Amino acid sequence: MNLINWSPFQDTDGIFDRYFNLRDRLPAADASSSGALNWRPVVDISETASDYLIKVELPEVDKDDVDVTVDNGMLTVSGERHYENEEEDETRHRIERMYGRFSRSFALPTDADEQAISAKTRNGLLKVRIPKTKVVEETAKKINVD
Repeated sequence: MNLINWSPFQDTDGIFDRYFNLRDRLPAADASSSGALNWRPVVDISETASDYLIKVELPEVDKDDVDVTVDNGMLTVSGERHYENEEEDETRHRIERMYGRFSRSFALPTDADEQAISAKTRNGLLKVRIPKTKVVEETAKKINVD
């Protein structure tokens, strides 16, 4: 006969794991020190043989309100989505979209060419292209012993 150890919290651990995994997949909202709610736009990162591509969803964000910077191997996309009142006599019943400042930072790989990074925005999608540097393969060199 085998004894089975029973833990009363085993099932609840699984519930919390599923909750936190789901929460990590959703666009995150962070409370800043000022109490304002900040949002993080969703991002897709892909790679080809010649470059990396970061796509950032920024609906209703003007290109003048977006900053893309590179500093010491860290790429940062930041900016702000402004809340706009369309009509003075309008009554809003539900507002689910996030507004305010946002910032996302990404560590660049060692083969990223920081000097050749380009960014373009179109239809609410920011594309940041990061070319790869040409890696020179080191060939073995024989040293003669005298």
